[in-house]
Amino acid sequence: MNWKHITDLLHGEMASGIVGNSLVRLVLAAILGGVIGLERELKHKPAGLRTNIFICFGAALFTVLSRGLAETPSDYTRIAAQIIPGIGFIGAGSILHMRGLTTGLTTAATLFVVASVGMATGGGLFLTAFFATVVIVVALIALGHLEQTFSLKLLMMTYEATGSSVEQVSQEVNRILERAHRMMLNVLSGYTGEHWRVQFDVEGTHREQQRLLQQLKGSRGLGSVVQVGPVDRE
Repeated sequence: MNWKHITDLLHGEMASGIVGNSLVRLVLAAILGGVIGLERELKHKPAGLRTNIFICFGAALFTVLSRGLAETPSDYTRIAAQIIPGIGFIGAGSILHMRGLTTGLTTAATLFVVASVGMATGGGLFLTAFFATVVIVVALIALGHLEQTFSLKLLMMTYEATGSSVEQVSQEVNRILERAHRMMLNVLSGYTGEHWRVQFDVEGTHREQQRLLQQLKGSRGLGSVVQVGPVDRE
């Protein structure tokens, strides 16, 4: 095989129109995957912009290749079907169990539907792919906001309080938490040379977390109180 033969093959492939059509599908898949990945990236999730682009692009590419390489229609569907268990394997790897919580479920589900967007794009179902992308982004943004606003979901929030001793801080925090029938979880402590810092997690709805923060800050038995942030348990 010489360079002329390779050039002729490339020219023939370009002239058939298949390459141009495939490139359009792949670029569109990268864009749609990037839209979903951007939302994940802004929320600092493990599977962010690049991961979602690669998943969507890869699913589209496998779909395009399955159509181009299959010798019979049955081969075409069989090759594309292997994308699903492959994405399931990646999604399973994004689910973690730590600190008594199972996390990464939303990330795994997002990767699964992003792959379906890539398959739709690779199969030429552009309107379906656009519609699915809109639904996914709306669900990730709007539903998450509604869950927080209406306290539909329990949150695990991390706090940090300071005091003269760990026992004194723990006793005062537990006194406040007793009213809401909550407990300190995953307690960590450290001495700064001037006071003790105690970090702990508390489970509750968004409304309950705001009320707890006000009560902790209003306590005379504690020094400074800071709400460090939520523990990701999606």
